[in-house]
Amino acid sequence: MHRFLPFAALLACSLGLALPASAAPAGGPHLPTRIDLPNGFVPEGIESGRRTTYFVGSLVDGAIWRGDLRTGTGAVFAPGAPGRVSIGIAYEARRDRLWVAGGGPALSGAGDVRVYDASSGALLATYQPSGVGGLNDVTVTRRAVYVTDSAVAQLVVIPLPADGSLPSTATTLPVTGDLVQTEGVNLNGIVARNGVLLAAQYSTGKLFRIDRTTGVADEVDLGGVNLGSPDGLELRGRKLYVVRSDNRVTVLRMGRRMASGVVLGDLTDPGLDFPSTATVAAGRLWVVNLRYFTLPGPDTPYWITQLPLSLDPAKAPGGETPRDSQDPGLEEVELAR
Repeated sequence: MHRFLPFAALLACSLGLALPASAAPAGGPHLPTRIDLPNGFVPEGIESGRRTTYFVGSLVDGAIWRGDLRTGTGAVFAPGAPGRVSIGIAYEARRDRLWVAGGGPALSGAGDVRVYDASSGALLATYQPSGVGGLNDVTVTRRAVYVTDSAVAQLVVIPLPADGSLPSTATTLPVTGDLVQTEGVNLNGIVARNGVLLAAQYSTGKLFRIDRTTGVADEVDLGGVNLGSPDGLELRGRKLYVVRSDNRVTVLRMGRRMASGVVLGDLTDPGLDFPSTATVAAGRLWVVNLRYFTLPGPDTPYWITQLPLSLDPAKAPGGETPRDSQDPGLEEVELAR
């Protein structure tokens, strides 16, 4: 989530959630190029689960929509509730659980972290850490769940016991070092690899490598390139996809230690309208459109746009990094694959 939305208007939306979403004509081998979400849904986070399942969260009441990227159909997976929002979403494949960031004071919502059974939609636990300013995005590793706070220089940390149980409390980890907190939205998208956290700062266009134990942040060397207003991050191997508010996804090749990155180019499409986050599935990149500059209402359309993983359209059908593949030596990746 990148900016402060008019949540009073959002909460007034009346959602048509009973009918399945529709799909546009197929792109590539039997995959829709656009997947429509319910009118008025106001989506922010998107995540893919098993096979071609995807999840999208609503800023109106925190409802979670589950659909199929192959057919484009979908339905409410977890109902919303007054005063609740769903921003960042992460799928924990090992335990088939879905973790959701619930905003906080400036981003509206309860400032909670919720975890659902990704098959049944049952709410398994809710964490309400104190002193948060706006919980935004989520990443899951084998050891813990990490949530960015966009208004306070900190991460919320929820340890994951080896036995698969859920802990009773969440803690906060101050982020120090090169990160300089500014006004507005700061830490936003987050991913993890080899015990290192990588997060974007929306207000400055920078990436930071954050030590998961100490919270010390080192600015990633991008060769002087500024990423504008980076929101969601998606990491596959060493390729990082940065979703930007200016209707493009910047693709970077990260160094082995995540301390540097080289911009390879941008992916864009006429179907992008203030995108917020993305997920990789079925050899494609699926980007959800927040449509920030469009007044939300019960009839406002929202959708997901399909993009190729490759900057070369000729390589799109095969993709470049299948969702479940792992580079040699990859100890921990985002979503704990």
